[in-house]
Amino acid sequence: MKLVRYGEKGAEKPGLIDKSGQLRDLSAHVKDLTGEAYSPESLKKLAGLDPASLPAVSGKPRFGAPVTGISKFVAIGLNYSDHAKETGADIPSEPIIFMKANTSLSGPNDPVEKPRGSTKLDWEVEIAAIIGTRAKYVSEADALNHVAGYCVCNDVSERAFQIERLGQWTKGKSHDTFGPLGPWLATKDEIKDVQNLSMWLDVNGQRRQTGSTKTMIFSMAKCISYVSQFMTLLPGDVITTGTPPGVGLGMKPPTFLNVGDVVTLGIEGLGEQRQEIVAA
Repeated sequence: MKLVRYGEKGAEKPGLIDKSGQLRDLSAHVKDLTGEAYSPESLKKLAGLDPASLPAVSGKPRFGAPVTGISKFVAIGLNYSDHAKETGADIPSEPIIFMKANTSLSGPNDPVEKPRGSTKLDWEVEIAAIIGTRAKYVSEADALNHVAGYCVCNDVSERAFQIERLGQWTKGKSHDTFGPLGPWLATKDEIKDVQNLSMWLDVNGQRRQTGSTKTMIFSMAKCISYVSQFMTLLPGDVITTGTPPGVGLGMKPPTFLNVGDVVTLGIEGLGEQRQEIVAA
């Protein structure tokens, strides 16, 4: 299934995209796509519905992030060897964990704010997992059994805040709109091999990132298992897993986003996003 939340910000409804690409309303069957809605029992119930029996939604409504009410937004840094190299960082010996504020979560096509004082606004196409069942001390072999599905994430970053200001990366990763997610969550059965998906990102129509999840240093399963050793992952939690090379910080000279720029990105099987940069 491809599950979505659609409608105006703060008033989204649950829906799904059927095989023909038609958006259909799920409101009669689930109140919203919270962590509870992504439990195995709930997904089994939704999968048993006949999409043709669901009301078709006309027009092209806004999509919100495909999950709401999350307990945390976890990210993995420097998880592609070429990206680590381009930023001048050593290849990590174990996953680097940081947090993005829950308030950074936004819709896939919502505007991205350039924060006040920002000088180095950057982009990062990433694949994210949404957790479906509680995960604590899970093994790598069992980790993907705790996943409800996958989606596109743009891990928007303000590099000056992240690197040049004191403290942790979180301050450069957490501004409102810095976590566009979606357009949909693809349940695990939609994705044959999460470690073999092509991904791309353009800025103003020019290709900046081209990559594949097969070049991740630490696999999706490894990332989830690793994080679960340090914190309990709850249904609905988001884990985004790093970006391939081609970020603005790694360009020569470094190049960053300005108000009016347009970022488009996508991952095979997970859809596409589009964001215009606006002033905060």
